[in-house]
Amino acid sequence: MRFILRRLGFYLIAFWASITLNFLLPRFMPGDPVSRMFARSQDRMQPEQIEALRKLLGVDDRPIWEQYINYMQNIFTGQMGVSISRFPTPVTEVISSQIGWTLLLGGTALVIAAVVGNLLGILAAWRRGGAIDSALPPVLVFIGSFPYFWLAMGALYLFGVVLGWFPIRHAFTDGLEPAYTWEFIGDVGAHLVLPALTIVLVSIGGWMLGMRNTMIATNSEDYITMAEAKGLRPGRIMLRYAARNAMLPSVTSFGMGLGFVVGGALLTEVVFAYPGVGYQLLNAVQGLDYPLMQGLFLTITAAVLLANFLVDILYVRLDPRVRSN
Repeated sequence: MRFILRRLGFYLIAFWASITLNFLLPRFMPGDPVSRMFARSQDRMQPEQIEALRKLLGVDDRPIWEQYINYMQNIFTGQMGVSISRFPTPVTEVISSQIGWTLLLGGTALVIAAVVGNLLGILAAWRRGGAIDSALPPVLVFIGSFPYFWLAMGALYLFGVVLGWFPIRHAFTDGLEPAYTWEFIGDVGAHLVLPALTIVLVSIGGWMLGMRNTMIATNSEDYITMAEAKGLRPGRIMLRYAARNAMLPSVTSFGMGLGFVVGGALLTEVVFAYPGVGYQLLNAVQGLDYPLMQGLFLTITAAVLLANFLVDILYVRLDPRVRSN
């Protein structure tokens, strides 16, 4: 319990530092959102409107410490302001409308890549020198060396345009009403295949090689030799003794990946026009949408810290050495 409380204190300090940086960074960037909106309106805004917008967006002439206190109050009451690029929609509403698609795409791709990659790594290390160990690692590393956007555009052209097997853009067909029906779920699944496949192909090689290398080191441990000498079944030794102890680095990687899922696969979402957080973040940066940028950065940071904290708790359960230290 003391270990968990120490880690919780560490992550609370990290969260405070991240939201403070989140407050300062946009204010140090050149330009401000009100000037940009004034330029877009072609000088048709009145001075009173400009002043009201500055107060609304928190970039008025108040001292920075007053802005900071107001910002912290808004953060802890769930008020992140109004999006400039999608004015007057609140930032929380913009993020909540996009984050579900990002979690679906990133979570699906992460789970498939981690499970399949780790299973292939376990089999490759257990049957070292076999067909899986000899053929798959170089092929998967070769595929993983391609940039995301290149592989995404290749899959889009081949499977979407030439063969016509899968939809080429958006998360569901235009005109289809979102509902918990098999028709809508099947349509979302069909739109999910190509973006998720692209991410899985690029990342699965890293998962396989990581597990394979750790598993090879674990296979040389004395307790594996003892288990074999006791006559235990090979499958039980592989899964219960070797794979379980070799899994700790993969658990860390999975936790980190889970946190960054919220950030979205920016290039993949852009290529497939997938309505996720990454695509929205790109639009926010291009439009100098400070409130939306702050809201997205805060959401991503909170997700990464929460995922790491959960991994720390899981580590306590998986590795007794953490508890003893």
